[in-house]
Amino acid sequence: MTSIQTVLIANRGEIALRVIRTCDRLGIRSVAIHTDLDATAPHVRAAGEAVRVGSYLDVDEVVAAAVGAGADAVHPGYGFLSERSAFAQALEDAGIALVGPTAAVMEQMGRKDHAREVAMAAGVPVVPSYAVDDDPADFAMPVLVKAAAGGGGKGMRVVRSTSEYADALAAARREAASSFGDDTLLVEKYVERGRHVEVQVLADHHGAVVHLFERDCSTQRRHQKVLEEAPAPTIDEATRERITSAAVDLAREVGYRNAGTVEFLLDVDTGEAYFLEMNTRLQVEHPVTEGVVSTGPSGGAIDLVEHQLRVAAGEPLALRQEDLHLRGHAIEARVYAEDSFHGFLPQAGRATLVRWPDRVRVDHALESGQVVSTAYDPMLGKVVAHGPTREAARQALVAALDDTAILGLTTNAGFLRALVAGEEFRDATIDTAWLDTAEVVEPTADVARVLAAWTDAMLRADLGRTGPFRADGFRLAAPAAPFLVQLDRTVRVHRDPGGATGRVDDVVVRQLLADPVATARPAPPRDGPHVVRLDLDGQRHQAVVHADRHAVEVVHQGQRFVFARPDVTLQHGPAAGAGTLTAPMPGTVLAVDVATGDRVESGARLGVLEAMKMELTLTAPFAGTVTTVGAPAGGQVGLGDVLFEVEADDD
Repeated sequence: MTSIQTVLIANRGEIALRVIRTCDRLGIRSVAIHTDLDATAPHVRAAGEAVRVGSYLDVDEVVAAAVGAGADAVHPGYGFLSERSAFAQALEDAGIALVGPTAAVMEQMGRKDHAREVAMAAGVPVVPSYAVDDDPADFAMPVLVKAAAGGGGKGMRVVRSTSEYADALAAARREAASSFGDDTLLVEKYVERGRHVEVQVLADHHGAVVHLFERDCSTQRRHQKVLEEAPAPTIDEATRERITSAAVDLAREVGYRNAGTVEFLLDVDTGEAYFLEMNTRLQVEHPVTEGVVSTGPSGGAIDLVEHQLRVAAGEPLALRQEDLHLRGHAIEARVYAEDSFHGFLPQAGRATLVRWPDRVRVDHALESGQVVSTAYDPMLGKVVAHGPTREAARQALVAALDDTAILGLTTNAGFLRALVAGEEFRDATIDTAWLDTAEVVEPTADVARVLAAWTDAMLRADLGRTGPFRADGFRLAAPAAPFLVQLDRTVRVHRDPGGATGRVDDVVVRQLLADPVATARPAPPRDGPHVVRLDLDGQRHQAVVHADRHAVEVVHQGQRFVFARPDVTLQHGPAAGAGTLTAPMPGTVLAVDVATGDRVESGARLGVLEAMKMELTLTAPFAGTVTTVGAPAGGQVGLGDVLFEVEADDD
């Protein structure tokens, strides 16, 4: 592509690395941007050049960086400025190509309200809607309040009664303004049982438009996608033809060019397909499309970023609809820094050890020793498995999540593994609302505790063999004494004389159990440190284990367990009584609704905490009087800081 020599990537993290890889393959010079927080980030090191900016959201700064770097084009990735028409216009004014649609098209389709009008003009069915200022008493509840700008599930609230409407509207406005700088909202009918199916389209400057089939993104929580797959597992050919044709018609109607995604909501009960919105950018989940779309039965895989760059360079689209075919199935899991089994609270800290699976595609920008902050989106990476069938892809993803281990902070990898291995996802019975109320069982710590105890005992034995004392329990004229491993509770580890097998017993309140929990036999070691493989009662288990004087940390089947030793257990913040509410994560206090001395009822809202663009409502645990307000609205708080204290009524 002689017309594009240099591309500035106006993004960070895994998507910046993804674009850099294609640029490198095509011989295009890549320029990264970064804030002070990202000065040594992986995408900065991977790019040919890097430029500092104060914010990824500053249009003037980013355009100036592109001009200063001599960029012919800017790839916006997703998020940040990727759907800001003002950014597209500023690049056009500077004579720099945006790897995306024009500012005019972005203004129409990047906003959900304008996109509805274009869809209706193209004859595409849309979800019934209401005016924001209409009387909610006239709405057919439930309804969905959502931001007209942006995406990613931000600024969305489901309203089920008129009494909830005002609070939902205020919260959605606040979140929309914070995330997108635009608090315009829409109100639409909420489909209780729907599947989220979206169509990938590509269009060039010469009027050609093709679709690359569909993806299903129904596994989502609070409108934030968790698992995505292609092709959609529950639609028939007639529905596929209907939505893919509608997506192409919509793109032609608006004069679209470059990559875009047309999203539809399929009503499970009626079979109707409604247009939701068009994302005028590359999607987070684009790897599943790349995994299943090929140019013919023996053709190669599709690189969407390459086609984006070629279209931006003015080249005719190199793909014809009749040449595009589906091959197999692909499923993507988004790995987030969050504690999914305890309120989905965002997590932050240093990832002391990171292991990604090596048998599947992984798009990530997280490495060992890297600090994860609350300043940006908590997504750490995407694990993508492909197989000849959906079931083969599903099983491959389960195995890949088993091989995913992030120590130092909690992630949702174990939750993802439980979802993918579960019957509901296996049978494709999940709808968009399922995960909001589903009870996904948290993995127990039993196997992880055995792995932790065995590893700790073996490390001590190895130390004893190399040090001045025997640490393997050797006693003259007697069997070797067991190791007593102090974890969250005491665990006894026995070894046979050769050290190849043994028993692991739990000790509860220092009383030895009569029966062993498991018989352990080391499995053949895997290359690399920290990986432990044991056969426990005939079943093989693998984990990543790290032991130090404070704790033994285990990641088993993606789930992180930390077994703190009793003498070094650390507490965050002051001791908290029943009426003390502490910050469960670092963040910003968005609202304080009470003052010291106020009397509150049980469940009353005391304030709102925000971190990683997620709002957490803090409520009174019981009726009483507020005795402490720990931080003002707008204040920054750390993990464990006291936010409110409530003294219970005497009765």
